[in-house]
Amino acid sequence: MDKFIIRGGCSLAGTIKPQGSKNEALPVMCATLLTDKPIHLHNVPAIADVQSVMHLLRILGVQITPLGEGHYQFCSADLKKEALYTESFRKEYIKVRGSLLLLGALLTRFKKFSLPKPGGDRIGRRGLHAHLEGLQQLGVSFTYHAAEERWLAQYTSLRGSYIWMPESSVTGTANVLIAASRAKGKTIIYPAACEPHIQQLCHMLVAMGVEITGIGSNLLTIEGTTQLQGTSHTIMSDMLEIGSFIGLAAATKSALTVTEVPTECFTPVWRSFQKLGIKLETTDNTLHIPAQEAYYIQQEMDGNLTTLSDAIWPGMPTDLISIAIIIAVHAHGHLLIHQHMFESRLFFVDYLIEMGARLVLCDPHRVHIVGLGNQYKLRSIHMSSSDIRAGITLLIAALAAEGTSVIGNIGQIDRGYERIEQRLNALGASIERVS
Repeated sequence: MDKFIIRGGCSLAGTIKPQGSKNEALPVMCATLLTDKPIHLHNVPAIADVQSVMHLLRILGVQITPLGEGHYQFCSADLKKEALYTESFRKEYIKVRGSLLLLGALLTRFKKFSLPKPGGDRIGRRGLHAHLEGLQQLGVSFTYHAAEERWLAQYTSLRGSYIWMPESSVTGTANVLIAASRAKGKTIIYPAACEPHIQQLCHMLVAMGVEITGIGSNLLTIEGTTQLQGTSHTIMSDMLEIGSFIGLAAATKSALTVTEVPTECFTPVWRSFQKLGIKLETTDNTLHIPAQEAYYIQQEMDGNLTTLSDAIWPGMPTDLISIAIIIAVHAHGHLLIHQHMFESRLFFVDYLIEMGARLVLCDPHRVHIVGLGNQYKLRSIHMSSSDIRAGITLLIAALAAEGTSVIGNIGQIDRGYERIEQRLNALGASIERVS
């Protein structure tokens, strides 16, 4: 199993281009199953989760042709239903949570099939109810076979409906949205997720011939059609990676410039980081984070302890809460982080405590951080990445710490970050990958 050896304590400098969005790439790749016409996807990130879903699509018979860096043609003209029951499909499917996004697309091609339980990060309970309840309202029935750990899906016809979602699940909305694109009649999804990558999925479906109104809101109306065409679609830059670069610059007192940033989409992210005292300068599609010797957590107007919480869009993305923690560790002031969504996501902070961070894990959802500023250096330790976002946060902590740290289980980082050690080393970091 690979590990990173990180020599910390140095400032970085330079310009970096973010990868394509992981959370957009997975649903738009699955949506290529909606038509037998070729679809071109640009800016596809070269990360492990994307490669896993590509592998699943190839097993199913999708022809995927690389046409340049990050550019692929997908053609789903000849799908093989029997491939769903092969051991190679099962092993790949249970690796990642994103494999679940195949469900809605497969329903538009096959009226009866079964799928294994999906995999993904171990960050807490991640139920399927939003997916299943939403799709049931389109006319699909589900039966779980515990002995085989597989879900059987079947229906007579996909019928448009008013779909009340039990929660504004991003992947749940994507699955229902994809299936509704070929359902008969009108479908209304409420409350729908409205994150930028859901908006991007909507724009791609519209380009394929689906009528969708309400894009960017929590009320989506879809007019289904069976006449979907091919299209060309460019995946937007990954706001979670951009947020990670902001955290890296803050923790290491570095000046970094990030290109190809759709700044108009990311206002909630900017405001959350500015609340932590980070200066951000934007011009057109470029973000500059100047080097700051010190930054201070803004106080609440009523004098209470400053709190930062994750929320559905347009709130702070839950995947950036880990980055906010490492920023607060190096800031001046007190901060209460309240992570609502997953009860196991914050357990990685034990490593930060071992490195010398002043924080207390109040309960599985809250951590109180006492920031002592950048002049107080963390110390190097050996640690292991438990999930994608914990992994990149520990990498930032190691780059800011004095001495040499080791991070194991870096396959978790590779799932969401493209060639991260090479790209950061180009900015002046010292990260070595060791098998």
